[in-house]
Formats: sequence, C-alpha cells, structure tokens
Amino acid sequence: MTDSVARTAAPGKRERLADAAAQVFHERGVEKTTIADIARAADVPVGNVYYYFKTKDQLVQAAIGAHARTAQQIIAALEQYDAPAERLKALVRGWVDQRETAARFGCPSGTLATELDKRADGLDTELAEVMRGLLDWIQAQFTAMGRDDARELAVALLAAYQGISLLTNTFRDPDMMEAEGRRLEAWIDSLA
Repeated sequence: MTDSVARTAAPGKRERLADAAAQVFHERGVEKTTIADIARAADVPVGNVYYYFKTKDQLVQAAIGAHARTAQQIIAALEQYDAPAERLKALVRGWVDQRETAARFGCPSGTLATELDKRADGLDTELAEVMRGLLDWIQAQFTAMGRDDARELAVALLAAYQGISLLTNTFRDPDMMEAEGRRLEAWIDSLA
C-alpha cells in the first residue's frame, strides 16, 4: 500500500473510531470503557486502534472531536430554517427525538462533561468549548429575534435541555422530555 492510499483510507477509520468512542463513552462511561470495546463498536481490530490512538485519553479527545462534528452538522441542518425561532424549535425537536437515548444514557455531551470534570487532565475544557459553540449559536438566534437578553435566554434553553436530560435519564421516562419539549417550543414562540 502506498502512502497516498494510506492517507486516503486513514480518515475514514480514524473518524469511525472517534464516533465509536463517543458512542461507547456515552453508553458506558469513560472509566468503564476499554479500547477493545471501542474497537468492537467501530468494527476495527484492537491492534489497529493503537495505530491511530496510543492512549485512551487520545480516544477521549477524538470523542470530543466527534461531538464537535455532530454539533456542526446539527447547526448546519438548522440553518436551513428561515426564521431564528424556527431554528430554535427545530433544535428542541431534535433533542426530543433523542428522548429514548436520553432515558437510557442521558445527554451525550452533558454526561461526558460531568465525567471529564472529575479528572484533572484538562479534557473537560475541550468539551466545554464544543458546548460553548452551541450556546453561542443559540444566543445568535435569540439576538436575531431582537432579544437584548439573548445570552440569558440561551443559557436558560441549554440549561432546560440539560436538566430535562438528567431527569429523563434518572426516571427512565422519555415522556418527560417530550413534555418539556412542548413547553420549550411554546416558550420560544412567546419570545418571538
């Protein structure tokens, strides 16, 4: 295999491993997850994982990168809506669509943030930047709606989602998130 072929093939497998790491960390937690678990989820031989990632912490960083890619994809899809209030309500609907997953495992980014906060390696700040990107985007939507209190509203919306994710997971009740989603959509309408 030539170097150019290896460079072409590498991003696909590397990204697959990063996505698998994000999924398995969400479902099992960082501490309980082994590199073999991630290899299995990515359908990659365990030995190949070490070609891309030498340590579990590098896999955590890759999972954070996967969260960032997902957030960027979500934002790009939401930008297709014409009005900022519609973008925000579509964001809420997307969260509600994931209510079964939230009931089982909580919010992917929120649960990882909580777990990384207990470590002293600085990875929590990398994930905080990903979440800050979403918070900034939400704030921009409220600003576009003419709201002077856009930052506070953005924090309230993201906090409502994180809170309902926690409660949905705690009580294993996806209906809680569905009800909160309806409330948040009505709240957004009242602010427009």
